[in-house]
Amino acid sequence: MIRMNVQGLTIDPASNSPILILKETDGEATLPIWIGLLEATAIASELEKVAFSRPMTHDLLRNLIALLGSRVERVEVVDLKENTFYALIHLMGPQGAMSVDSRPSDAIALALRSEAPIFVARRVLERAGAAGKAESEDAEQKWKDLLDKMDPEDFGKYKM
Repeated sequence: MIRMNVQGLTIDPASNSPILILKETDGEATLPIWIGLLEATAIASELEKVAFSRPMTHDLLRNLIALLGSRVERVEVVDLKENTFYALIHLMGPQGAMSVDSRPSDAIALALRSEAPIFVARRVLERAGAAGKAESEDAEQKWKDLLDKMDPEDFGKYKM
C-alpha cells in the first residue's frame, strides 16, 4: 500500500466531470479518479473547511461511527476493474477491526473528516497507468501536460 494525500480537485475539460487527484505522500505517483459532482462537493467543502449549520452526509456518517464507539483507522483504494475503482473503509470499534466496501470518493470524504490516512494499492496505480496506455499511447504524457498547465492555486478552489 502506498500512502497518498488529496492534492486537490479539478475538472476534466473534455467531459466537465470532477477529478479527484491523489498524490503519493513521499513520492511522485499521482492517481486521478473521476468522481461525481456530489462527492466532489463533499470533498471540496472539507478541503476548504466550509462549516454548515447542519451535518452533511459524510459528517453524519463520521458522527454515527463515533457514537457507536468506533473510529476510522484508514481508507484504502484496493482495486480497479473495468474503469471502476473500489475502496475499503477500515474501522476499529468495540467489536474489533472491520472493513466496509465503499466508493473511493465517499471513503476519501470520510477520511478527510476523520483525519484518517489514505492508501492506494500499488496494483491500482499500475492498472490505472496501464489502462491509460491501452486507450492511447501518449495518455500518460497528456495527463502530465494537463497537470503542468494548471495553476497550483486551482487545486482546492473547486467551486460548486
